Amino acid sequence: MKATYFDGKKITLEQNYPEPNSAEALVRVNLAGICGTDLEILDGYMNYHGVLGHEFVGTVEKSENSELIGKRVVGEINVGCGVCSSCINGMSRHCPNRTVLGILKRNGVFAEFVSLPEQNLHVLPDSISDEQAVFVEPLAAALEIKEQVTLDPQWNVAVVGDGKLAQLISRVLKLSCNNITCFGRHQNKLQSLDKLGIKTKIGIESLDEFTFDLVVEATGSNSGFSDTMKLVKPRGIVILKSTIASRENLDLTPTVINEITLIGSRCGLFKPAIDALATGMVAVDDMIDSTFPLEKFQEAIIHAKKPETLKVFLKP
Repeated sequence: MKATYFDGKKITLEQNYPEPNSAEALVRVNLAGICGTDLEILDGYMNYHGVLGHEFVGTVEKSENSELIGKRVVGEINVGCGVCSSCINGMSRHCPNRTVLGILKRNGVFAEFVSLPEQNLHVLPDSISDEQAVFVEPLAAALEIKEQVTLDPQWNVAVVGDGKLAQLISRVLKLSCNNITCFGRHQNKLQSLDKLGIKTKIGIESLDEFTFDLVVEATGSNSGFSDTMKLVKPRGIVILKSTIASRENLDLTPTVINEITLIGSRCGLFKPAIDALATGMVAVDDMIDSTFPLEKFQEAIIHAKKPETLKVFLKP
């Protein structure tokens, strides 16, 4: 099969890459999305070697469950061992022996085919397009915040960042909180949030400092943490979403002085995300940027790295 292979230094298109694990469901990839984590892996994050990509929609071609064959699906990216305490307690996302699609010891979706266990697959309703379906994984990550924190509608809430994940987080938080401000650097990205009634700002002013009950950091950069600490009020809550390759040390002293609650937040459940897209509760069409054939993956990556770019797709 055709697949893009990353050897830790460079990424190349392989024409005869081995097909995926025959013991799992085989899915033909219809469309894959390039996200910030993929770009960080190319810079050394996770020291990963293999096929990149974890956001996708595809069609099941082979499965021991005959009812899945021919169905359009998305797939949860963490595959647990199934026998440890985390897996037994429904927390396979934190299994110490897990593999992660396109991130940790498991080939991803920048390829013609991908394999996953049947229990990781979710059948999609026809009301969700392929382009919308690629957003299920990052939307699930955004919705995870609502599982971790009981949101107060009256809270003053800030989202730091204006990329794909920050955009989704802003839309999700708007469902529960009245006062949302997204702090970004690119006006063209923030325009879509303005239309949704979400306040946006370029840069932080002195009047913004230490005024937010909850701040979500989703910049993908170390500087985002510094900005976050400028915004959160004493004894406020900070949710960290960024995964970055940089080894630069962060100054955590302000979190102690101001008694800040720090919460790490990663993956989320797929069903709430699918429901949110199917019902139109969260709209994503305005976040779609462009689609490249798999053969032009280099151009797609270059385009995805541009600061003003939103969601870029690869089509095998």
